[in-house]
Amino acid sequence: MHTLFHPKLIAGALLALGLATAVPAHAVQKGDWLIRGGVARVSPNDSSGDISTIPGGKAGVDAANGLAVNFTYMATDNLGVELLGSLPFTHDITGEGAISALGKIAETKQLPPTLILLYNFAPKSGVRPYAGLGVNHTIFFSEKVTSVLSGPGLATDISLKDSTGLAVEVGVDVDINKDWFFNASLWRMDIDTKATLKGGALDGSTVDVTIDPWALIVGIGKRF
Repeated sequence: MHTLFHPKLIAGALLALGLATAVPAHAVQKGDWLIRGGVARVSPNDSSGDISTIPGGKAGVDAANGLAVNFTYMATDNLGVELLGSLPFTHDITGEGAISALGKIAETKQLPPTLILLYNFAPKSGVRPYAGLGVNHTIFFSEKVTSVLSGPGLATDISLKDSTGLAVEVGVDVDINKDWFFNASLWRMDIDTKATLKGGALDGSTVDVTIDPWALIVGIGKRF
């Protein structure tokens, strides 16, 4: 489901603030480990096909907040390998199109482990913008339908297929002192899934959902 939250604008403002701030420079170099953690907001830029048994009935995915952490090893002064992890995000699934009046019809948890090859543009600066490209694997679990579906006997359960796709990232580190730094990063992930309803009158009904979320992470990091 689309939201008024616009991570590109927030990330741009944070980047501009970082670039405008005079900070001491503590170089990042080959062999360094960087650990970043912070608050994340995942905002789906979703679209849905029709539910197979309900013409015009679609599904949307709401935004979610959570905690994320990533680990980066600098293979050279400029190139690093980054692994993103998080605590589970919980997303509401809502009816859209012909079934928009139903509201929340299900919910799911997901984990988005992502491996990125990143390029640090200014390793010797106190303000270090970077960008990366990699692969995301999204794992859906603990899916369940709400009483809107289970009460009338329409469905008793739901499952979502895991997804693998490309991921891109832009971010900036701004030094606080020799070891600690502020971080903000913006991610876009290619996530496509198929939801299958189980039990009840809609047993076996499926819907293809393209989620393709923006994820904004703001927090702090430490250099080792």
